[in-house]
Amino acid sequence: MQAQEKEKPRYGDIFAAFFRSGILSFGGGPSGIPLIEAEVVKKYQWMTIEEFGDVVAIANALPGPINTKLSGYIGWKVKGLPGLLIALAATVLPTVVLLIILLGFLAAFQNQRWVRGMTQAVLPVVGVMMAQLTWRFMSSAKKGLGWTISLILVGLSFVLMEILNVQAPILIALVLIVALIIPVKKRVKEGEG
Repeated sequence: MQAQEKEKPRYGDIFAAFFRSGILSFGGGPSGIPLIEAEVVKKYQWMTIEEFGDVVAIANALPGPINTKLSGYIGWKVKGLPGLLIALAATVLPTVVLLIILLGFLAAFQNQRWVRGMTQAVLPVVGVMMAQLTWRFMSSAKKGLGWTISLILVGLSFVLMEILNVQAPILIALVLIVALIIPVKKRVKEGEG
């Protein structure tokens, strides 16, 4: 019996996925990454969590807003140039409209205490979203590298970035170079040939 073939992505799905993540990602790129992951990996299954992690790593190493880089690449991957254009439009449209509305609102009420409190209250929510995404990436890394190597890499990355002030794109480039140079031995599960 043949495995069922996955349904091909539709342009409407691409627009909906990136529009939803674009309209809900308050606070910039970091808050959008888990939302894009929820759409692309969990809901539509256009890529695995490992593939998404690779795309995020490369997108972080490139200049510019991460949400547009992610949406552009993923749109192109699933539906070519039209998918890229639709994904970019869906990502940018909510930001442009909401920015115009929100800036007008904040300008009118900027001295109100409740406005300052509202903007500060969003920060913990973004922190929790990033912690959830970090945990999923760590769980994925554990499968490939194991906990020991994953934790050593996290610790080493922390020291390089926070203590020695090595920029994240430089660190990502170094890791990619090391990954290309050092061959990776694939683990064979018991019972597989």
